[in-house]
Amino acid sequence: MGIGSAALLVSAGVASGLAGSIAGLASLFSYPALLAVGLPPVAANVTNTVALFSNTVGTAAGSRAELRGQRDRLLRLAAIAALGGAVGAALLLGTPSSAFEAVVPWLIALGSVLILVRDPLRRLMASRSRPLAHSARPTLPLACAVLLVGLYGGYFGAASGVLMLAVLSLTATEPLPVTNAVKNIATGAANVTAAVAYVAVAPVNWPAAVTLGLGALVGSWLGPLAVRHLPETPLRIAIALAGLGLAISLWR
Repeated sequence: MGIGSAALLVSAGVASGLAGSIAGLASLFSYPALLAVGLPPVAANVTNTVALFSNTVGTAAGSRAELRGQRDRLLRLAAIAALGGAVGAALLLGTPSSAFEAVVPWLIALGSVLILVRDPLRRLMASRSRPLAHSARPTLPLACAVLLVGLYGGYFGAASGVLMLAVLSLTATEPLPVTNAVKNIATGAANVTAAVAYVAVAPVNWPAAVTLGLGALVGSWLGPLAVRHLPETPLRIAIALAGLGLAISLWR
């Protein structure tokens, strides 16, 4: 790997770490960078998944304040997401991806719209059931949704954080930095499970994975600090609009 390629991957890693920890859009920067340095699509996809393991490490380190007291909730959500990630990885390795990828832009757009209309939907749900802000045990609908997002994360992964943030935002009345930190751990669990499978049987490009991962570690550590200090409503709108932008680009 040349110096230029390494510099591109480190820069893309920092951007991916920031985008992933703040908005769930890490692959928006990392996947195209891997293609740009010459990796074929399948190798780029699995290398990206392995590299973004560092995203989970960085966000966990940067979100210690938000994750305090969330242990039981995190363990349950991470276990469900990890199961989904394992199924998604198995699907990627054993089935053609064309049919599933056709649905990806619609899923991203749906998650983005749900983030935009979070508050009205929260009020509607609160009028019909008890809020889940302090419940460590996920309900069946929440567990199913987390499982499906984990499956998507293990299979393809682009903007899986947007979908997870939408799911968690609708089922917990808590500050956005807390929901965002929980989202990062849940999607990270799915990513780590898929990464383990890819390391064993898929064509991971290790120099690219390590270089990209180092940048992502730095960016993902800084991301929670930014979420902690940015105003919630503009940040939420920006996340949703970025997700819609990605959906449109995939449609095109």
